[in-house]
Amino acid sequence: MNLESPKVTIDKSAEETFNFLADVKNFERLMPENISKFEVLEEDKFLFALKGMPEIVLKKKEAISPNKIVLGAAGGKLDFSLVGHITELEEHKSEVQLAFNGEFNAMMAMMIKGPISKFIETLATNMKTTV
Repeated sequence: MNLESPKVTIDKSAEETFNFLADVKNFERLMPENISKFEVLEEDKFLFALKGMPEIVLKKKEAISPNKIVLGAAGGKLDFSLVGHITELEEHKSEVQLAFNGEFNAMMAMMIKGPISKFIETLATNMKTTV
C-alpha cells in the first residue's frame, strides 16, 4: 500500500526543514490532537500512540541531507516506512511530501488506509506552522 500526503510549502530552506525532521523529538509537535502517547526511546527512535490505536515505534532508517528522511517500523507486526521528500523551491522556501509504504493483506489495508491517510495529511499540514 502506497499513500502520499498533499505537498506542503514551508517558509524555511530545504536544509532547515531537513534538520527539523531529522530530529525525531520534533515529530511530537507534528502529531494530531488525538495523540495519547509520545516518547523518544533513542536518539533516532520514538514511540507514539493515537487514541484507539496500538503503539507504533518508528526509527530513522535513512537521512539524505537535505532532500530525504526515511522512518521505518522498529519491531512489531507491521513493516512499513514513512518517507519525507523535501524539495528546495527558493532560498527560504521548501516543499515537503510524506509517503507511506507498507505491505499489508487486503483486510488490514482496508482497515488502516483511511486512518493512515488522515495521519500523514495531518503531519504534513502541521509542518506548515511548526517547522
